[in-house]
Amino acid sequence: GCILDGKLYPFGEIARTENCFRCSCRPDAMRCCSLFHTPTGYDKENCKVVFNQESCDYDVVQKSDPSKECFVYSRV
Repeated sequence: GCILDGKLYPFGEIARTENCFRCSCRPDAMRCCSLFHTPTGYDKENCKVVFNQESCDYDVVQKSDPSKECFVYSRV
């Protein structure tokens, strides 16, 4: 198998690692892509970015009230 962040994964396709990556584990290499997209266009003055481990994505919420989401213009 392959070791990523101290955890052993079997050969083949891994749909989601503990750190929110999709990987392909082969005898010669392990290739991974992130499952999340980083917010780049949002109201940075009034909002903040928080990583949501359950959904494997970033939430953009109001600094004054984190229970309220902010509109995101773009992600990368």
